[in-house]
Amino acid sequence: MKDTLKIDIVSDVVCPWCTVGYKHLKKAIDELQIEDQIEIEWQPFELNPHMPAEGQDLTEHLTQKYGSTKEQQQASKQRLTEAGANVGFKFDYFEGMRIVNTFDAHVLLEYAKKFNKQTELKMRLTTAFFSERKDVSKREVLKEALLDVGLNAEEALANLTNDDARFEVQSTKQYWQNLGVRSVPTIVFNRKEAVTGAQPIEVFKSILKQFTETSTA
Repeated sequence: MKDTLKIDIVSDVVCPWCTVGYKHLKKAIDELQIEDQIEIEWQPFELNPHMPAEGQDLTEHLTQKYGSTKEQQQASKQRLTEAGANVGFKFDYFEGMRIVNTFDAHVLLEYAKKFNKQTELKMRLTTAFFSERKDVSKREVLKEALLDVGLNAEEALANLTNDDARFEVQSTKQYWQNLGVRSVPTIVFNRKEAVTGAQPIEVFKSILKQFTETSTA
């Protein structure tokens, strides 16, 4: 019996490199044909925990947060668009795009875990935000995403006003921050080794081999 390799992905729904990083990891898993040995769990991280309900213009936000110029932002978006295209994901950056609050999305991802639908919902939300110009802080967008992946939307959305459900996300977020996670994606293998950023496919393959080969040795 082969051991299962547990992979925690600490990430935010509106983090573009998290999507690229996951796609690289997924490709590495597929190429090594070890899908049956992998268990992925998504862990909450908010890039902007104090983002107000109305969100903020993306250009303004990036200038304020990182001090980047429009030219630098343009180059970065171009890099991401190409990186996304290489893994079959569409980053559609547009004039007037807004960054939004993602706490509710994390509450729903926690709910989805019980039904083994976390990855599906995560990718549905990130696609809605980056490819379909949708505001993933809005209830109707969240509801649509839940229905798209076959979850009970009414039951899931009830968690958004449930203090216990919200507290659980808050404390899980805190747990990872206390472990030193400051940037995303942070991808943790069997709670023993972690890498940050959208690593190349070959890097993921090498780490995966190291873990899966030792578990079967």
